[in-house]
Amino acid sequence: MPRRPRIFVPGHPVHVIQRGNNRGQVFFGPKDAQKYLDWLKEAATEHGLAVHAYVLMSNHVHLLVSPETAHSLPRAMRDLNWRYTRHVNDAQGRTGSFWEGRYRASVIEADDYFFACSRYIELNPVRADLAQTPAAYRWSSYKANAEGKSDPVVTPHELYQMLAATQDQRPAAYQSLFEGAIPDTALGAIRDAVNGGWPLGRDGFEAFVSRHAGQPITQRRRGRPAK
Repeated sequence: MPRRPRIFVPGHPVHVIQRGNNRGQVFFGPKDAQKYLDWLKEAATEHGLAVHAYVLMSNHVHLLVSPETAHSLPRAMRDLNWRYTRHVNDAQGRTGSFWEGRYRASVIEADDYFFACSRYIELNPVRADLAQTPAAYRWSSYKANAEGKSDPVVTPHELYQMLAATQDQRPAAYQSLFEGAIPDTALGAIRDAVNGGWPLGRDGFEAFVSRHAGQPITQRRRGRPAK
């Protein structure tokens, strides 16, 4: 069966997940995580990829990004994964596959799912019992988005900028989004979409993406996140 094509739709962010081979460990200390973020920033800048949210877990990575062109995401991930794999193989004295094949990606309809995906990503450490709050976890974009801390990796999406009139007010408005839990239907929809490589959006979005791709790209969805 041929691989489902990766889809770039102008104006629509992409939720990306990259796992270690056999779900193995991918970060072996703070220096590894920092190198990954430094190289993510370099690759994103070089290839026109805006990173809005991220989290580095022990055996996988989540990103929420907006690619400028159809080549931005694949080229940035190619350079980042090759560079980081070479670093880990040299440091750990290992060879062979490091990542679990291709990264997985789901184009999302921003108006309905941007903040749900951003929260999903930044709450990963809490769901995994690695931190009691997203602010307590070091390797994510939460402090940039919710506390206004400087993070060279993060580029605010226009929806984030629309949360409040000024830059000083936006972190508190974003933080307020975390007061309620993400509905189970939204969690399931986000997971199904990114793991299956499906579009994620309201009724009609999958058809829109399919027309853009020139072939059917649809699945049975669980529903929209609660407003």
